[in-house]
Parts: sequence; structure tokens; C-alpha cells
Amino acid sequence: MGLSESLIAELLHEAPVTRRMLERVPEERLAWRPHEKSRTLGETAAHIAHLPGLFIATIGREGFDRFEYEAPAGTVAEMVQTFDRNVAAGVEALRGQTDESFAGAWRYTYGERVVFELPRAAVVRALGLNHLIHHRGQLSVYLRLLGVPLPSVYGPTADES
Repeated sequence: MGLSESLIAELLHEAPVTRRMLERVPEERLAWRPHEKSRTLGETAAHIAHLPGLFIATIGREGFDRFEYEAPAGTVAEMVQTFDRNVAAGVEALRGQTDESFAGAWRYTYGERVVFELPRAAVVRALGLNHLIHHRGQLSVYLRLLGVPLPSVYGPTADES
């Protein structure tokens, strides 16, 4: 199994769990935030929905400019659709990579300023997958604080045991 197939398998393993978490976001609480310095529930969910499109679906390009990114919250249904679309685009982008191409550089920029440059494999792993899992964890805390039953992630939760 090459690196592409391995990363696709991991993305497809994490995607249903993340989708179930997004589906539980209460529409009427999208503006809620646990702390004044925190993103709102809607902003966090929208960011999660967009992550596979930002750092995985763009892996065939030379990089990504932060000024291209806008993640309006929308409705929960729209966020779930965005997530599904971005996961599918991510899978297709990964299929187009060879083990050698994963060693090539990918840049994250703010206009002319290069924020970082990493090998494509590191971008997919750290910013595509780990970043997604990190924010999904944040979302689970938000949902718990709102009294929303949590879905199973890597095993049963206290809500689904």
C-alpha cells in the first residue's frame, strides 16, 4: 500500500465520525461560544467542514493562500454537505499523488507572505487530518457543554454505551 492509499484510508475512517459530530450541532445554538475568546459553535463546525478542502483537496497544487479561505457558517445541513463534498475532493486529490509527489513542497501563504512550507505528506497528516481531529475534539466539548449526546468516536461514549 502506498502513502496515497494509506492517507485515503485514514481520511475515510475519520470522516464518518466527524460527519456524525457535525450532524449533532444544534441549529438554534450556532452563535453560542463557550468563552469570549472562542469561536462560535457555528464557526467551529464550519471550519471543520472546510478543513478537508483546504489542506487535503489542494494537495495537488503548489499551495494555498489564506486569503482564498472563507468559511461562512450557514446551516448545519449546508455544513454537512460541504464536509461531504470536501472529503470527496480530498480523496480524489490524494488519488492523484505518488509517493514521490508527497515529498514535494507545499506552501501556506497570506498573500505574498509564506507562513510555512512543508512536504505534502506532512501537510495532509498535520493540517488535514490532525487539525481536523483537533477541532472535532473541540466540537465534542462544545456539544457536551450544551447537553448534546455525543456520538461514538473511537469507541462508545457515555451517551451511547
